[in-house]
Amino acid sequence: MAQVTAQPETDRLPRLDELDRLVWVIAGAVTVVLLAFAGRYGYHRDELYFLLCAHHLDWGFVDQPPLTPAIAWLTDTIAPGNLTVFRTPSALLAGLCVVLTALIAREVGGGRAAQLLAAVLAATSGGLLATGHLLSTTTIDFAIWMTILWLTVRVLRTGDTRWVLLIGAVAGVGLLNKYLVGLLAVGLIGGILIAGPRRLLRDRWVLAGAGLAVLIVAPNLAWQIANGFPQLDVASEIASGDSSYAGRSVALALQPVIISLVATAVWVTALVVLFRRAEWRPYRALAWAWLVIFAAMVIGGGKGYYDAPILLALTGVGAVPVAGWLSRGRVVLRRVLLTFAVVFCAVGDAVLMVPILPASSANAVIPINYDAGETIGWPALVASIERVTPPGAVVLASNYGEAGAVSRYGSVPVYSGHMSVADFGRPPESVDTVVAVGFEDPAYLRRFFGSVERAGSVDVGVDVDNDENDAPIWLCRNPREPWSTLWPKLRRI
Repeated sequence: MAQVTAQPETDRLPRLDELDRLVWVIAGAVTVVLLAFAGRYGYHRDELYFLLCAHHLDWGFVDQPPLTPAIAWLTDTIAPGNLTVFRTPSALLAGLCVVLTALIAREVGGGRAAQLLAAVLAATSGGLLATGHLLSTTTIDFAIWMTILWLTVRVLRTGDTRWVLLIGAVAGVGLLNKYLVGLLAVGLIGGILIAGPRRLLRDRWVLAGAGLAVLIVAPNLAWQIANGFPQLDVASEIASGDSSYAGRSVALALQPVIISLVATAVWVTALVVLFRRAEWRPYRALAWAWLVIFAAMVIGGGKGYYDAPILLALTGVGAVPVAGWLSRGRVVLRRVLLTFAVVFCAVGDAVLMVPILPASSANAVIPINYDAGETIGWPALVASIERVTPPGAVVLASNYGEAGAVSRYGSVPVYSGHMSVADFGRPPESVDTVVAVGFEDPAYLRRFFGSVERAGSVDVGVDVDNDENDAPIWLCRNPREPWSTLWPKLRRI
């Protein structure tokens, strides 16, 4: 494997023209492709939820901080109902992550070949394509992690801890989006405690950076305190495994494929050189950071993609020795084989993670990409509900996706006890008839209503195996208690 190329000890950021120009072309191509397919299918259930939250902006919500709903509000205000505009921030952030991966390769000594290899592997990453297609807390979190990891590598290389002030600012903004940045902090602190340099943890700039992060996120922390830390209940629910991509077995299964199979060989190479080669010792804390994060994720029962950004950062590191390997021995054969493998993985990941196939063929990718199914059929779902809704009735949705869809596409008032939607209002006391959608067990509804009868089923207009298609629709009358008493019993995480 190639040795690390010595870098000048400098505390300045590299000028943009010091990064190979083709990196910018690759990053731009990723953004263009994502924008080209941004309007396919429809909103994701989470995006519909963010739009609901956008109408009730606050410093916090039951299951998230306020940044993503605020971005949803901004994009929907600029171009109401336009999915391409709505998802433009995600496409731009995906391109940024490609650049950051190449910057990490450059930071640890990578020349042109390593930078381009890192950029290509990032651009063809299934995890990056998936998050770049949707507006979600994960999309922003991915870019936040990558930025922090790049700046951390810079601190490890130069020893200039003043950069930690910028890390603190980025982390604070990231915490206003998703608390998962805390897991990265735990991993980096653990890695530095194990591999050094431990003096960083006592440095005044590091402490100042931590203080800055806390200061930025303070309004949201105050909201959590005032509302009894509901995020802890959400985290407990995720840890139970009752959520998409959650569970220890899923976390283990996702590791080789969350970036791509080719990238896995590269980030594993990074781990090998970081642990075994003395010249890579300054960056060894990164390898330990991933181990700490992965262990915490598995033990705590987190979602299997939580560590994807640090795997991509390790791919940037691994691109340096792999680029050296590609320049020795049977060069042509090695490069042809790598090119074939990258193209094969790129095509597969694009088909799986980007809505290239028609919606009628989405069942082919849903077993791998669950989220694809959750972007199909929301207007038809609302039409199914409104066909059986009598005058004066309201809709009671079982989850925030259904509530967001009815709010976006329907004309009937909608309420739900799910997550923060429960805080956005309850039915008026005068309402005695509701159309309940998504509740599988009528016995549950009979606890709250004197009459419950089947009124129909959801038809999303496409033969797709998602969570909503064929869900029962119930006509519920005669609430057993006033809504003020009933509503707390219908709340759920």
